[in-house]
Amino acid sequence: MAYRKTPAVQSRLDAAREHLVEQATSVVADVGWANASVTAVAAAAGMSVGSVYQHFPSKGALAVEVFRRASGHEVEVLGEVLRDGSGDPVQRLALGVEVFARRAMERRGLAHALLAAPAEPAVGQERLEFRRRYRELFAEIVREGIGSGRLPEQDADVTAAALTGAIGEVLVDPLSAPAEGDAADHLVTELVAMSLRCAGAAPAARPLRRP
Repeated sequence: MAYRKTPAVQSRLDAAREHLVEQATSVVADVGWANASVTAVAAAAGMSVGSVYQHFPSKGALAVEVFRRASGHEVEVLGEVLRDGSGDPVQRLALGVEVFARRAMERRGLAHALLAAPAEPAVGQERLEFRRRYRELFAEIVREGIGSGRLPEQDADVTAAALTGAIGEVLVDPLSAPAEGDAADHLVTELVAMSLRCAGAAPAARPLRRP
């Protein structure tokens, strides 16, 4: 008869796995994908290397889980802002870009890892998937803006792709050599303004609130 884990055993395993992913995320944020070895992650988590492999069959599988969790959370936060329903869609677009940028600069190491740092091919594939999810969110808000008359007629999918690519490109260098204080505020202001110009919004549009 095959061994079945008791609920208590499964709960401990699940908790250990969660702890491992959290610590692996911190290691990636500190040293990047290339230097986030299984040995380094195991040490951070207070586990043996063998214990890590009990939860994930390879470093790549662990890296993918870290990427999915962290990127998934950022997509959810952006989606909540863009789909909030308060204010007009242009204001929500501006606020969404600002929130995304400020969150990235609050955790620069992790944001750089998610956006651009060299990684294993499996993580690269995940990046492509999450870019698609960002594009879908931006296309949705652009279509809403067109429908409300706040944005001019345009191909929402093309604009969304441009926004996704441009926002990431603008942030990459500051995340690796971060600006602080007034320089960071200036960067966010310019990034929001660029995003609104890309969508064809009036220059005066501003976010509803600070993140």
